[in-house]
Amino acid sequence: MKAKTIVMSVFGARPDAVKMAPLVKKLAADPELHSVCCVTGQHRQMLDGILSHFDIKPDFDLDIMTPRQSLASITAKALTGLDGVFGELRPDLVLTHGDTSTGFAATLAAFYHKIPVGHVEAGLRTRERYSPFPEEMNRQMISRMAALHFCPTWNNKRNIEAEHVTGESYVTGNTVIDALSMTVRGDYTFEEPVLRELDFFNSRVLAVTAHRRENYGGALENICKALLGLRDQNPDVVIVYPVHLSPAVRDTVMPLLSGQERIILTDPIGLLDMHNLIARSFLVLTDSGGLQEEAPALGKPVLVLRRETERPEAVTAGTVKLAGVERETIVNMAQELLEDPAAYDHMARAVNPYGDGHASGRIVQAVRHFAGLSAETPQPFGRP
Repeated sequence: MKAKTIVMSVFGARPDAVKMAPLVKKLAADPELHSVCCVTGQHRQMLDGILSHFDIKPDFDLDIMTPRQSLASITAKALTGLDGVFGELRPDLVLTHGDTSTGFAATLAAFYHKIPVGHVEAGLRTRERYSPFPEEMNRQMISRMAALHFCPTWNNKRNIEAEHVTGESYVTGNTVIDALSMTVRGDYTFEEPVLRELDFFNSRVLAVTAHRRENYGGALENICKALLGLRDQNPDVVIVYPVHLSPAVRDTVMPLLSGQERIILTDPIGLLDMHNLIARSFLVLTDSGGLQEEAPALGKPVLVLRRETERPEAVTAGTVKLAGVERETIVNMAQELLEDPAAYDHMARAVNPYGDGHASGRIVQAVRHFAGLSAETPQPFGRP
């Protein structure tokens, strides 16, 4: 009797855990696959909450996180740890996600062991070497080594094909849309006490995240000053900003926004709190990649606090707008949505281009085809 195909999912950062969790659950439910999960712990505290919520118990946990860790140390420790894991288990296929240092290290370690890699959320590009940093180069290098490219959109697939990389590419939609169906509830009670006190009926809540490395320093300071301006111009606005644990973020945000009326700063909140906060908020301002996909699925306009985005489909669809990192521009664009119901409705009702909740199923079907377990390949998501 042939042994089951061993498929190892590797991730280490909270956003990747959110997006990989529905896929890990789907893989585990397939009787012909042996699903194995390995986490690096690149984001320790934030990762553990996701694992707990989805009831995922890693088979391997490298636990690499240290205070003020550098990109080099993350990559080196993940690469060395995964080298040992791959040598011990010899999986038939490694699945990694997105554009983190963990994703790059996992792909490189698998390449050294001649193990094929499936790249979930493949094909995102800005074509700017240092923006986002280091994500843009991470994902380009992952694509060069991967055997399977699971692209959220047709535009992502075209990016892959234009680079003439090897391997098969599939348009699957984004697994984060799968996750939303498991997290958002109308009767949800927030775990974070301060969020339970929010009045979503008589206030307009702006949900904010800002933590990208390219925004450290002056750009993040501009963002904070824009939030103060929006608070001052709109007496019914309450701003909720879960602040990343990075000292580089906190050293800028806390002196400017801590103790300010109608600006609520929290530590990073759990996945359920975040998804349900978005669902009840008026507007999302973020430099996050994932929220550009999640918020539109919940009917919330998004202003992207960056100069460019590797998710142009959302801009084309009208679900997000690039607001940049200049105070005046951010305030003006947010103010339009706060004052103009037609402009708001145009964004809120635009069709989300990122998925239909079945991305994980398509990926599993492609994995089965790759492993010789099925002659069928998945039907692609969306239209070319």
